[in-house]
Amino acid sequence: MAKPIKTRIKITIPAGQATPAPPIGPTLAPYGISTQEFCAQFNEKTREGGGILTPVVLTIYDDRSFDFITKTPPTSELIRRELKIKKGSARPNLEKVGKLTKEQIKKIVEVKMPDLNTSDPDQAAKIVAGTAKQMGIDTEI
Repeated sequence: MAKPIKTRIKITIPAGQATPAPPIGPTLAPYGISTQEFCAQFNEKTREGGGILTPVVLTIYDDRSFDFITKTPPTSELIRRELKIKKGSARPNLEKVGKLTKEQIKKIVEVKMPDLNTSDPDQAAKIVAGTAKQMGIDTEI
């Protein structure tokens, strides 16, 4: 028999850098789970990530146990890292902050594919290019 679920929480945490300090501690404290234990498990699972923002879906059960799954980093985060920029443009249609090549888009698609709502790499590339456009980044697509 499956355990009764108390709640599901979605949070985004830098890979391998979870601590019980804010914002994680205060977010989890009302549910009575061990924030220290969650942080240790999350850091163990994501230590290869090098601080990249990682979305987590945390399922908390009535008996105060929990499990979680990690998702792929946000597309904008992958684009920022690929181009080595701090942030996207404040005025994306007027000020461009970079350009993504087809190879760079393909690399991002390979990472992002499990969480996209398509299995077609060409469609996935268009999704990534759309996000890049919203950030003020030109693409080769």
